[in-house]
Amino acid sequence: MVTGEAFPMTESQGMYEQPHHSYSAPVNPEWPPPPPYEPAATAPGPKKKRTRGPVGLLAAVAIVAAAVGGGTAYAFQELTGKDTVATAGSSTTVVPSSKKGDVAAIAAAVTPSVVEINATLPGGSSTGSGVIITSDGEIVTNNHVVSGATSVKVRTSDGSSYAAEVVGTDSSKDLALIKLRGASGLKPAALGDSGGVQVGDTVVAIGSPEGLTGTVTSGIVSALDRDVTVSTDESQGQGQDGGDGQWPFQFGGREFNGDTGSSTTTYKAIQTDASLNPGNSGGALIDASGHVIGINSAMYSSASQASSSSDAGSIGLGFAIPIDTVKSDLAKLRAGSGS
Repeated sequence: MVTGEAFPMTESQGMYEQPHHSYSAPVNPEWPPPPPYEPAATAPGPKKKRTRGPVGLLAAVAIVAAAVGGGTAYAFQELTGKDTVATAGSSTTVVPSSKKGDVAAIAAAVTPSVVEINATLPGGSSTGSGVIITSDGEIVTNNHVVSGATSVKVRTSDGSSYAAEVVGTDSSKDLALIKLRGASGLKPAALGDSGGVQVGDTVVAIGSPEGLTGTVTSGIVSALDRDVTVSTDESQGQGQDGGDGQWPFQFGGREFNGDTGSSTTTYKAIQTDASLNPGNSGGALIDASGHVIGINSAMYSSASQASSSSDAGSIGLGFAIPIDTVKSDLAKLRAGSGS
């Protein structure tokens, strides 16, 4: 906040005002009155341009940046009363530049934006994760985490519990949007730009593997544009206790976690060696600056074809849906369906 500097009072102000004495010259009726004084005409000079001070300049820059989006989107939301998604830009500061790539700093900044999701299914239950994208409780997760759910419960990083409703799903991209009931003042994650991700970039994954809320792992981007094939059958993940680990997918011509069935879809995924385990699905894959660049969706395990998800474990082959895919699908998810 910029404060004005106090200026000393002049002699004509306040307690320092000096008394004035008046003087009247004697009047002589024989003297003609002097002509009225007229100042010499001068050519008008150039109009002085008013200099914009630093406060005015900063205000203008802030408004422009908010209108463009970027890191000021969330601040703009608070001013306008509209609950918009906080989209990261070059000006976004999630972690200080001096802490870029620091896993502890990234975890501290983003963990409040990641939740645990527990869905009740007709024949069992499913546990996964989700990423808060608005302060009033919109959360992005995987379709297979909430597919066919009869009820959804969400727990935030501070231990608060909420009931949630499924707003929209997109089985073709394995994405879903849910909304908490009665939530406000939550911390949205800053959504980054997955188009700028490179192989070898440092990444951090946050989720709730096996119900362990707020678990943090780290690694690198192992590859880009990996073809991951998932089922589009809404009933495929039902009846599986801990359904996250049982959701079938195909990669490299092989099936994992069971048969994907005849109705499938393929999306391009970010591959990472950050440890992902059952329950990480729907959680955040985060870059070195604290921006969410993907939604964790599938993992390869030496026990992926085992009958129980508890037998499966990460061996460093995880996959995430690029955040640009999420952003392009968000409007349709909000409308109740994807494309």
